[in-house]
Amino acid sequence: MTPDEPLDDILPGLDPVTAGPAPRRRKAPWWDTVSIYLPVLLMGMLALASYWLLRATPAPVDAPAAQPVSSEPDYFMRRFSVKSFDPDGTLRSEVAGTEARHHPSDDRVEIDNARIRRIDEQGLITVATARRVTTNSDNTEFLLEGNAQVVREAGTGQDGVARPRLQFNGERLQIFLEPDRVVSDRPVVLRRGNDRLEAATLDYRDDERVADFTGRVRVQLQPPARTAP
Repeated sequence: MTPDEPLDDILPGLDPVTAGPAPRRRKAPWWDTVSIYLPVLLMGMLALASYWLLRATPAPVDAPAAQPVSSEPDYFMRRFSVKSFDPDGTLRSEVAGTEARHHPSDDRVEIDNARIRRIDEQGLITVATARRVTTNSDNTEFLLEGNAQVVREAGTGQDGVARPRLQFNGERLQIFLEPDRVVSDRPVVLRRGNDRLEAATLDYRDDERVADFTGRVRVQLQPPARTAP
């Protein structure tokens, strides 16, 4: 080889710059390989954990069946007196008795040796007494049993007309307040002023001032008192 001969002619096809053995390829680190499969491993672990939690979770407990409301009294009052007033402080009613029992099954109240006093908007006073009185949940109906008596004292009604004294006696009387009504399916005695009436049954409606009687009816009417000339 002479100095004048080109290098390309001596080593044809060999790049003088890149001549030499090819560099060895470096092997990827192990964590790069693991990182490729890491999402798959995590998803598998989550699926396994979910399955374990599902197996470990106890089965839902069925809600207990609704128990029927007891017919036994849930509270008592003994030797009591309860008064109610209007917002302006006017006394409207008073209930007293030796014992009261509340029944949650139908929300009724039973009162032994009861005395109920009511004052209406016209100031007329009504007093009811009996060995036992049973009221409904909103105190609009009363059942009087055993030596029952209802007395409405004399007074003047809303229309300005004088109302005579009324008295009902019987073993079983029902009182309704809306509207005012006295009903009896047993023998009853009605006194209106000085007059007296006996019947097998009674249905008295105070708003109409009408009384219906059935069965054998006996009436005693007293003549009106004479006034001095």
